[in-house]
Amino acid sequence: MKLQEAPAGGPVHDLAPISLDELVSLAPLQTRVDRKYVLPLDAVRTLLTRLPHDTRVLEIDGARDFAYRSLYFDTPDLVSYLLTARRRRRRFKIRTRVYEQSGDCWLEVKTQGGRGSTVKTRLPYDLRDQRTLAPARSFVDATLAEQGIGGSERYVFAPTLTTRYHRTTLHLPDTNSRVTIDTGLLWDDGERRLSLSGLAVVETKTGSTASYADRLLWRSQYRPCRISKYATGLAALRPHLPATPWRRTLRRDFASSPGV
Repeated sequence: MKLQEAPAGGPVHDLAPISLDELVSLAPLQTRVDRKYVLPLDAVRTLLTRLPHDTRVLEIDGARDFAYRSLYFDTPDLVSYLLTARRRRRRFKIRTRVYEQSGDCWLEVKTQGGRGSTVKTRLPYDLRDQRTLAPARSFVDATLAEQGIGGSERYVFAPTLTTRYHRTTLHLPDTNSRVTIDTGLLWDDGERRLSLSGLAVVETKTGSTASYADRLLWRSQYRPCRISKYATGLAALRPHLPATPWRRTLRRDFASSPGV
């Protein structure tokens, strides 16, 4: 479900736009604190009506809702997944991300920084190479080494999980933070598929200070939850995997999610 499918004059429609260049300039947030929430769609709409009047929404060529497709890479024995499941300090994710409207593709490596921050390093990627790391394997290994994760050269990475969703991105000027709202989530590991209907994943991306959106959610009794599009999605599709960090989220939000 797209948020902008609300009637004209709805909360997203009413927000002032911000361009991608301005958003990146004001809130690059490649190193940041991420807080994630799983909300019913009605709660998302309520949140949008309560944000400050100067909140702006990313708009590109008149569109405010964008389709994403991410492909995550892991080893046959799921090193990336297991490092996250076991809450290891030195953990990582590797993915290619395609922006469906533009066809732009990026290779991204995500690691953990200090005090629970997320560090994302990325480079433009040829869309034709989205299912392989071969053209940028040296970049992947160098990035991991820079973040204290050595020895990745011995790993063989292969496509493991595809995620698809629609994203709306907001800019909150008071803290120069971002809020992303993902709907229509779909996971596919090549054998099984799963969709998360009626719910949205809301993520705040901030510096050291919590955003106004976080404080609104806390006052409404919503608290950050442990959810990873890669790890939680794979755990939902493969129940035999260890999944202690996401057990509550899986039981509460994924238990009734339909396969498709």
